[in-house]
Amino acid sequence: MLPDGRVLVAGGNGSPLASELYNPATGTWTPTNNLNGYGHVATLQPNGLVLVEGNAGNIAELFNPATGTWSNTGSMNLARYNPTATLLPNGKTLVAGGYAGPALFSTNQVEIYDPVKGTWAITGSMSSSRGGHTSTLLPNGRVLVAGGSITNTTELYDPATGTWANTGSLNTARGFHTATLLPDGKVLVAGGIDVNVPYPPISSAELYDPATGIWTNTGSLNIARSKHTATLLPNGKVLVAGGGGSSGLTSSTELYDPATGTWMLTGPLAVALVEHTATLLPNGKVLIAGGGPNTFTFTNAELYNVGLGYSNSWQPQITTVTSPLSLGSNLAITGTGFRGISEGSSGSTQDSPADYPLVQLRSLESGQTVFPPSTNWSATSLNCATVWNFPPGWALATVFVNGIQSTSSIVNITVPVPTPPILTGANTPPDGSFQFGFTNKPGALFGVLATTDLSQPRTNWTALGGVTEIAPGQFQFTDTQVTNYPQRFYSVRVP
Repeated sequence: MLPDGRVLVAGGNGSPLASELYNPATGTWTPTNNLNGYGHVATLQPNGLVLVEGNAGNIAELFNPATGTWSNTGSMNLARYNPTATLLPNGKTLVAGGYAGPALFSTNQVEIYDPVKGTWAITGSMSSSRGGHTSTLLPNGRVLVAGGSITNTTELYDPATGTWANTGSLNTARGFHTATLLPDGKVLVAGGIDVNVPYPPISSAELYDPATGIWTNTGSLNIARSKHTATLLPNGKVLVAGGGGSSGLTSSTELYDPATGTWMLTGPLAVALVEHTATLLPNGKVLIAGGGPNTFTFTNAELYNVGLGYSNSWQPQITTVTSPLSLGSNLAITGTGFRGISEGSSGSTQDSPADYPLVQLRSLESGQTVFPPSTNWSATSLNCATVWNFPPGWALATVFVNGIQSTSSIVNITVPVPTPPILTGANTPPDGSFQFGFTNKPGALFGVLATTDLSQPRTNWTALGGVTEIAPGQFQFTDTQVTNYPQRFYSVRVP
């Protein structure tokens, strides 16, 4: 998804250098300029450009939607195929794992792209080599990597320290599955291929809870599948489409309901597909594009309509929305239909409209969703409480009135430039740890360095865990290792 609402499709098996643009307003595709090299994963950058990298080469390119042109940027340190790419809260892109070398063995190497410098830098390696894995940005700013290379291990990347830590293991080893961040902050992993030869597809699904680091089984898919797509819909359900099934490719699609933990079959695809793409459009429909059986590719494109069944005249409409929106600021929206359709009440049964427009922000890259409360509203305007604890970049803003969703508008979420921290106090909690707080601009990302010897250069200081933003612009850090040292000095930095 591009900031102007169009969809960029680039590369692939059929025409590996080709790219084209889909316009939801007209339902048409338009060829655009070709890539300069092979691309495999794409990340929408905060500046509106699209970063494409991977596919057994170290070439990285940027697509400019305004000109429709591609340009090379800094080369990756490792040529790799099928890695994952995750936009971090600091605006950098984390590329992890994939298949590398002449034999295309999976790798544990990880690197970060800096859009300001246009360069790549090696960061901490994963404990396991992975290909066919998933990477998910969590609301706490860490990145969850799960499975791949038919393993059940999972790891967390901390951008503040550049290090990985093992977390709870999947109940089922899997690769080529999907991972979806749910509105409650949990991660849904579904399907994939089994560890045993001949690697059959599996139907199991499980949930990761970042608060506990534990994976829990949830309802199984009706049809086992791998290399499918999973899309979080505006109503909070997850649409899974296509993939490789037990009897070949499947055209079946299913909906996961987080409220019940169950799957329900929904309308099938017109064509059975594998390795296709799925993009949630501003109008709430899902665009399925490309794919095919093995190396035989299709020009197929389809739209999924969740089919809520309301009259278009009842749909709220957005005219303007605050963009760019700086974290720590209030979101303002104008439009029509924000008070909904009036209902009647009679007798002892009160049936009245929910006269409260609900606003949803959904990150285009991570899928994280928040619902900033409406503080005041009318039929044509509304204001939301302070938006914070949300990943910078591009997001869909949607207004819901009586359960009816508007067509979304695309918002650019920005982070204010950090200032020197202002300490607000320090204390020693009952558990013996050391804790200090400071204020700064909302949404800023900080790390902490520590040493016992101030004469040591900063390069020799120990990188500790990230800082938590406990309220807009209020940050807190807790050192649980302080009891191991007679004294310790700290330095707060922007990673």
